[in-house]
Amino acid sequence: MVRRTQQHRKHAALKLGGVGVLAVVLLGGGLTLASADDAAEPQTANCPTVRDKLSNVPAAAVAGVEQELANLDKQIAEANVRLAQQAANPQGGPAFIQNAILGPLASKRTAALDRIGINISRVGGQRPDLASLAPCGLNAAGVPSAVNGNAGNGNAGNGNAGNGNASNGNAGNGNAGNGNAGNGNAGNGNAGAGVAQRVNCPTVADRLPAVPAQAAAEVRRELANLESQIADANARLARQAANPQGGPNFVRNAIIGPLEDRRVAAINRIATAIGRVDGNRPADLVNLARPCSAR
Repeated sequence: MVRRTQQHRKHAALKLGGVGVLAVVLLGGGLTLASADDAAEPQTANCPTVRDKLSNVPAAAVAGVEQELANLDKQIAEANVRLAQQAANPQGGPAFIQNAILGPLASKRTAALDRIGINISRVGGQRPDLASLAPCGLNAAGVPSAVNGNAGNGNAGNGNAGNGNASNGNAGNGNAGNGNAGNGNAGNGNAGAGVAQRVNCPTVADRLPAVPAQAAAEVRRELANLESQIADANARLARQAANPQGGPNFVRNAIIGPLEDRRVAAINRIATAIGRVDGNRPADLVNLARPCSAR
């Protein structure tokens, strides 16, 4: 009887992943499946960077440009969430990703790029030709997206590898090398008032325990959600820099606090996904939801 049970368990494990026991492990800050085939890994959006293509942005346009750069990063994060969902639950034919994800992403990028040009030309700067930067392709499974945030801003691992999107599913993609390390000033070099702050939260993916293969897709989905949450908060911080409102506690009460609440929910879903499979729910993960700050 014991032997038959062991054989049954072995057969079930083989059906799930092609090996006896599969776990998600962290390599270089990103999630990969140990001994799993590459098809289990979600692809990510491969879009041209924009910040490093800008130069001589007038000081009066910096806040508006920063807001749109944050919007571009948010759009990529949202597309990566959808790509993770598609990897977990494939739908449509071979053109689905292009028609339902990359096509709409390019349209949104076109609008954001146009607004960057308008912000610059409105204050007397030379409007850059950014239209060619709108279309996006796909990275290979597990390869991070390049984004436009500020390298070295302290969001390592959580969505900004060294700044960008590490450990939320895009290890090392961050914004390193995308221009403007740490100053947030769209290449104009004028730090100071009006420069958008960026979110700094504890890392998550690099603090996870071994993730059972059966929970991997859901965990990836929630890591992508964490990335999207940070991108959304960065977009709100950019809007706040462009049009300040509220008192000194506005950022904490209206942006950072709600972000931490959303992180609590996403991280609890990660812990539940893991515990549902192996019976050992990592309750302490929720401590990574906060504190977040803006700087």
